[in-house]
Amino acid sequence: MSDSPVIALAKDLISRQSVTPADAGCQDVMIARLEKLGFRIETMVFEDTTNFWARRGTEAPLFVFAGHTDVVPAGPETQWHTPPFEPTVIDGYLHGRGAADMKGSLACMVVAIERFVADNPDHKGSIALLITSDEEGPFINGTTRVVDTLEARQEKIDMCIVGEPSSTHEVGDVVKNGRRGSITGDLIVKGVQGHVAYPHLADNPVHKAMPALAELSATIWDNGNDYFPPTSFQIANVAAGTGASNVIPGEFHVQFNFRFSTELTVDDIKRKVHSVLDAHGLDYDLIWTFSGHPFLTDEGTLLEAVVSAIEEVNHKRPELLTTGGTSDGRFIARTGAQVVELGPVNATIHKVNECVKIADLEKLTDMYQKVMEKALA
Repeated sequence: MSDSPVIALAKDLISRQSVTPADAGCQDVMIARLEKLGFRIETMVFEDTTNFWARRGTEAPLFVFAGHTDVVPAGPETQWHTPPFEPTVIDGYLHGRGAADMKGSLACMVVAIERFVADNPDHKGSIALLITSDEEGPFINGTTRVVDTLEARQEKIDMCIVGEPSSTHEVGDVVKNGRRGSITGDLIVKGVQGHVAYPHLADNPVHKAMPALAELSATIWDNGNDYFPPTSFQIANVAAGTGASNVIPGEFHVQFNFRFSTELTVDDIKRKVHSVLDAHGLDYDLIWTFSGHPFLTDEGTLLEAVVSAIEEVNHKRPELLTTGGTSDGRFIARTGAQVVELGPVNATIHKVNECVKIADLEKLTDMYQKVMEKALA
């Protein structure tokens, strides 16, 4: 039996070894199909990253699908049941790197648009796709730069579905209608190196920093709200010492991250951290790396259409959550657009033997099509 259009396209995309920031021809495959539907294509290459913006129509509202063709490295192929870039069906699941994150979603988007345009050639508003090859990497030259280009020419996105794998147990059981903000601190606490037998001649930065780090770890930053869990502070990496057991280190390096709710601002976080470090009398340097503000879509045409479409396909209402990591949705949400994330089950993303249920890709295609019907038909 031949593959359905969705599975055939997903297999084609998975077979292309598009490890960040490589695209490996994935975007050309998508573009060729979109051009046949009357989309105007703009390829935007920034440094090492390939992006494209495809739009059909000129009127508002502008409805966008956003996604990425890049994938994380496959790791040791010996740990995979099948070669990671040879898409293989096993017991109703499509296996391969990117099957769930997010080449399966891309295939669903394209086929859903093909079906929708065939049924509604004169749909209201406009449909667009914003596709990058730099979502899994440093996210410097991808979606954020495309959005900057659109904003500079006042091309405003009204609604956007990001095809990230949002689901937990079955496709559509969870919709991410927001995400927490993220900021990372790289802290260097300074001391004086010396011999462990003569501590009075040294100054151990690890000992000095521990009480401050314990206080930061025990701090209740906020209680969250109806949409966001409480802000989380987590130490990710620590490093000190020369490797010798008889040397007191001269510096202590600590990297930590905040995933924060709308109850806090970036300035609130920085102010509190510095006040704790200063109160403990530390000599330190601290470099902050900001990844994105929290965003939330708690009402509007898009959310109503997504929830209704899922109910029609799954016969139950999805759960609306803001948990998990960041996504490129943060760059689009800052323009004022309504943004939600809807994609496959995320149980195997970034793992060996990544896979997605074939039936879920067919359902997701139906969901995407129904959303457009409710928002644009």
